[in-house]
Amino acid sequence: MNMFWKSPIIGVGVLIAASFSDAANATLPEGKGRSLVQTHCSACHNTNRIPQSLGYSHKGWLELMGTMVDLSNDPAQRDAMADYLAKHFPPSQHRAPTIVEGKTQITFQEWVVPTLGQRSRDPAEAPDGSIWWVGQWGNIAGRIDPRSGDMREYTLPPGTMPHSVTLDPSGGVWLTGNKNASIVKLNPASGDTTVYPMPDPAARDPHTAVFDANGILWFTLQHANRIGRLDPTNSKIQLVTLPTPGSRPYGIKIDASGVPWVACNGSNCLIKVNPKTLTLTEVTLPHESTTVRRLDIAADGMIWYVNSGRGRLGRYNPATGEIREWPSPSGPRSHPYAIAVVEGSVWYNESGMRPDSLVRFDPETEAFQSWTIPSGGIYSGIVRHMRPTRDGDILIHQSATNRIIRVEIKN
Repeated sequence: MNMFWKSPIIGVGVLIAASFSDAANATLPEGKGRSLVQTHCSACHNTNRIPQSLGYSHKGWLELMGTMVDLSNDPAQRDAMADYLAKHFPPSQHRAPTIVEGKTQITFQEWVVPTLGQRSRDPAEAPDGSIWWVGQWGNIAGRIDPRSGDMREYTLPPGTMPHSVTLDPSGGVWLTGNKNASIVKLNPASGDTTVYPMPDPAARDPHTAVFDANGILWFTLQHANRIGRLDPTNSKIQLVTLPTPGSRPYGIKIDASGVPWVACNGSNCLIKVNPKTLTLTEVTLPHESTTVRRLDIAADGMIWYVNSGRGRLGRYNPATGEIREWPSPSGPRSHPYAIAVVEGSVWYNESGMRPDSLVRFDPETEAFQSWTIPSGGIYSGIVRHMRPTRDGDILIHQSATNRIIRVEIKN
């Protein structure tokens, strides 16, 4: 595993912290070290996340803090924070996942990205085998050379706050500007960027993107409730609004015939997009409490999706309209999130658990198997996106600890 170099916490955290109200810190109990935890931890995230964690020993809290902020110049302050956290938030099992044993063997290869506090996420493999990621809170895109472990980070235009990275067939690097309403293309050699702004100011949050076989970039805009289409040859962007308000389009994939399919994170639906006319067809999924973060499409055309709202794995057959669902091992509050189909098996994670668990489902036997996802010597983070590699492994992340992870599937 590659170690990280020291870096101060990113400046963007101060801006994020300014948006938090005092109530955001009200859940922390009184005690020595409380004010230090509030000051340092709220620089990047709401301190309400601390009680929601797995809980750690003094050593574990030190390791977790070390992936977020560099306090090595003040060990007394660092230890006081760890003492407070270990006393009030010790190791617990209150959200432990249900782990299912099985025969498949995997290993985790981890890289800790350089800039602390950036919330690294959404790794993708380039044609040359390198791995790209984005640091959303750090306004960063990064590249890992898995052979040497070398990493390079690129600062993006102010306010980009990239949500995801997508690679075109030639290895071009494209980013969704989640905060400045743009698509950004990065030149890895020079670090220069080309910005494609949204044509409508209401289209404010490009989210997840994917290229089709014709080189067209399709993307979702979750809170704007839209789907977008960018033609790089003429820079034209077209936008279309989902038929149901509040559908919150999230994950997006392209099927074998070039048709985009979109997951609804705010409604019980999948969306089929006509790539020529941009006409949308809504597929209603069972139960009104169903919400879908992401989906993937198998070689046989089956659309697999995570029912995040109900803790289930689902499958939609576009040819027959049949819908089937299976309860996830950790139950209705497991909140499945990311998903990938790899060589016929369905992989996803249970983000509502602590630690986050990786789940494999065999469609032939309908059997589950699962593992806890590590973050060094601790367990912390949520997988928000996963994608296969060319040799049948999976790329995931643990953004809370700035880790990019390759899941090596042994059999």
